[in-house]
Amino acid sequence: MKRSIKYIVSIVMAVCILPSCKKFIDYDPQDDYQITAADYFKTADDYQKMAVGAYSPLQWIWADVVIGDVASDNSVSGGENATDQLGFQQIDDYTIVPNNGYLTEAWKACYEGINRVNYLEENKSKLDFTGKDALYGEVYFLRAYYYFELVRMFGDVPLFVDKRLTVTESATLARSPKADVYAQIEKDLTDAIAVLPITNPQKGRITKYAAQALLGKVLLYQEKFDAAAVMLDNVVAGPFSLVADFGDIFLQEGENGPESVFEIQYSNLSPYYDWTNPGRGQGNLAVQVSGIRNLTGNSPYGQGWSTNLPTQNLANAFEAGDTRKEVTVLDIEAYKNANPSLNITYLTAPYKNTGLYNQKYLPRKGETSGQVELNYLNNFRTIRFADVLLMAAEAYNRGTAANDTKAQEYLNRVRRRAFGNNSHDITATGSALKQAIWDERRLELAMEGDRFFDLVRTGQAATKIAGFTAGKNELFPLPQQEVDISGIPQNPGY
Repeated sequence: MKRSIKYIVSIVMAVCILPSCKKFIDYDPQDDYQITAADYFKTADDYQKMAVGAYSPLQWIWADVVIGDVASDNSVSGGENATDQLGFQQIDDYTIVPNNGYLTEAWKACYEGINRVNYLEENKSKLDFTGKDALYGEVYFLRAYYYFELVRMFGDVPLFVDKRLTVTESATLARSPKADVYAQIEKDLTDAIAVLPITNPQKGRITKYAAQALLGKVLLYQEKFDAAAVMLDNVVAGPFSLVADFGDIFLQEGENGPESVFEIQYSNLSPYYDWTNPGRGQGNLAVQVSGIRNLTGNSPYGQGWSTNLPTQNLANAFEAGDTRKEVTVLDIEAYKNANPSLNITYLTAPYKNTGLYNQKYLPRKGETSGQVELNYLNNFRTIRFADVLLMAAEAYNRGTAANDTKAQEYLNRVRRRAFGNNSHDITATGSALKQAIWDERRLELAMEGDRFFDLVRTGQAATKIAGFTAGKNELFPLPQQEVDISGIPQNPGY
């Protein structure tokens, strides 16, 4: 851990918020510079810039979304051939090793985000200014989010919250029990909820509703169903609504819409060509990863790397008349045959070819610039209102005194949007209703990164995922360099 923490603590990013920026996270990477608290944290603007810097690592954990489907029955690794995207292939095949690059980056990016939040925590008392409490609500949410990503991927992880980690301290860290990490996540989110506004004029910044939704999810993961139901109902009663056309959610014009509770913001404004840390810029690299390799013609889609390919198993899970299917999976051959005037050609047999592509995050022409592969602007729809409804439905169904009527109501709101009518409403109760809610989460949230974690937390992974070993694969291995340098114990089986 010393090496990666040393890297983390050596970088502090100051980010300028320009009036002309389309999204608040836009900044010029050449403006990055090292600073110390002695010559910073003198104005409210200093705190604002540092807070934006704490948001930045959200963009870097793009691969976590891909992993959440590739590790499940929703998608396969894909790629050009058997030597392409080896990190995703290992995860897909359950031949995962502790030096997997995507898992290592997830660990490093989350801890860099935590360290940036803790830098603000160290200097909280230096200055009082209008809006300070709300700003700290945002950064506490961010720390909770980073720790939640870590704990659900790796289990017990090092926990520190009062200050940045020094190089010396990094070698002495131990793994904290998962329960302690969750307790800190709950505390951060509770503190955030107490001070955050219900709206924010800058799209993508954290609101009270986003913190309540994340806390509800955290409580659901811990099977605190009664508390989760109460927390999520705060969001259900909020200003959100289901978009009439499911497909509109994932278009550029659908970003930060009425269904958006929290989105990770990306942009295409960076002109830089940085392949040294791909995925650590402003653009969403997961979009490039999902695209169709060697695609040509007059379709609206851009080229990509044919990775994260939906499975036929996922496609078959949709019922007839479910409008979500064509939004979720693109059968490129059927699309080509239905549109001969577009003159489409493409690599017909990528590795582990399924013939299907991730339609939700497929690259579109005109949505990138500069270094094309690195600068797609597509936001991740990280918490949608439909997700909140389904989480609340599960919480009510699994609560101490189950309220299946409320669970059905929330579940069927999602299904009525999917089918355009109420003839597909679910009337089951008890365990059958629980399974229906779990199945609905797969269909509604497919290719959005939750499937693996849902299967693990609900105990279905061993029966649903080929190659999954119970007692081992519920967690991913810790990065080997952390084990070697700090001596912290590796997860079982790795």
